[in-house]
Amino acid sequence: MTQTTTEPGLIPFESIPIGQVRSFGAYEVTKEEIIEFASKYDAQFFHLDEEAAKDSLFGGLCASGWHTCAMTMAMLVEDMKSRGKSLGSPGIDQLRWKHPVFPGDILSVRMEVIDKIEPKSRSDIGFVVSKTTVSTQTGTEVMEFISKGIFPKTGGAS
Repeated sequence: MTQTTTEPGLIPFESIPIGQVRSFGAYEVTKEEIIEFASKYDAQFFHLDEEAAKDSLFGGLCASGWHTCAMTMAMLVEDMKSRGKSLGSPGIDQLRWKHPVFPGDILSVRMEVIDKIEPKSRSDIGFVVSKTTVSTQTGTEVMEFISKGIFPKTGGAS
């Protein structure tokens, strides 16, 4: 059995219950940030040109889905400062962009723990599976994904 001492600030795997729901964040989306991000990473007209975007499928300038992911990550990291942190993540699954994000939207996050996995090959860590939903100030869901966070076990195998 591997004995793990949890670093300060790390959340122990054992302390996270399935069904736990947390809501946090208030990220205000600006036109300038949408254009700046798109200029570097997703240079499509509906992310760059306010006038041309009016004739797009979205009806106006909107954030790249990848920008929405980045804004969500900023809220997650900010939340970690007060709540505690993980050891990282092996990635996300089932990413869905459900609605465009427009300038003036204020985004927030809702995370629900939907499963926990104890890997057979590592007794010192566990995976916490969460469903993350990002919504606007009006409650419109704009993005959803499933992710696994890696958390330390405080006493090795359980």
